[in-house]
Amino acid sequence: MSGNRGVGQGVLVTRVGDRWRATRPWPAHLRPIVHSYAGYWDTAASPYRVRLVPTGRAVVVISLGEPFARIRRLGDTGPGSPVTGSLVTGLEDGSRVCDHPGGQEAIRLELTPLGAYRLFALPMSELTNRVVELRDVLGPESGALVEQLAATRDWGARFDLLDLALSARLEHGPRPAPEVSHAWRLLSRAGGAVPVREVAAEVGWSQGYLVRRFTEQVGLTPKTSARVLRFHRAVRMLTREGVNPAEVTAACGFYDQAHLNREFRALAGTTPGRTAAARVAEGAIAL
Repeated sequence: MSGNRGVGQGVLVTRVGDRWRATRPWPAHLRPIVHSYAGYWDTAASPYRVRLVPTGRAVVVISLGEPFARIRRLGDTGPGSPVTGSLVTGLEDGSRVCDHPGGQEAIRLELTPLGAYRLFALPMSELTNRVVELRDVLGPESGALVEQLAATRDWGARFDLLDLALSARLEHGPRPAPEVSHAWRLLSRAGGAVPVREVAAEVGWSQGYLVRRFTEQVGLTPKTSARVLRFHRAVRMLTREGVNPAEVTAACGFYDQAHLNREFRALAGTTPGRTAAARVAEGAIAL
């Protein structure tokens, strides 16, 4: 590990190549909101590039050092975003490329879409396929939190601060519609393999009304969410040792392996095998 960084009680530190990752279980009341969080830092001496694939989750990155990344939509030919530090991304229906200079340190949170809706207190449709500065979502007070986290050298204490900040935001955040919450659960549990008409019937709404309310609070339509969830389930399966594409095709509900390959080209810009290999090599640290 680098420098004099402390670990703290209950914190697990792992290493993947030049990257270190610190994790700790988060409180039970945050589990419906937070899918995962981790602190990480790297010792890379040269720039590197990471491909960010859609996951069906919103992401918050809190930079604990200098601004560190340029991010662009996969296929865009421009230079991408300006050098970015602490940021928020909504749900995505495609991949991004992130260029790092190396030597970064940050905390990364993955939020359930309805958890993000509560924490951000704004329609998730406003963040779809966007990368936004953290202060533009959480307000200027987020700067004080970032400074506190950066000044705290113990990862356990950092996670304590983060838990308190998340809990405080939840007290005042909007509640998603129960029907939208139920619709998201149905899609998630099925890995996207459930027709939208069945979801609408189950929650008791028309398809049109479900699409409007769901998109506002989740950020993607039910149909696109199902597509992303199926893709992400396939990625997770492919990263397991001994699982082959034919098994993934059948388990995730693709028509055939050609359909699987087309979806990976559309959503990740590459093949299933290369997508899975990159995720393993990166240790699932996307930013």
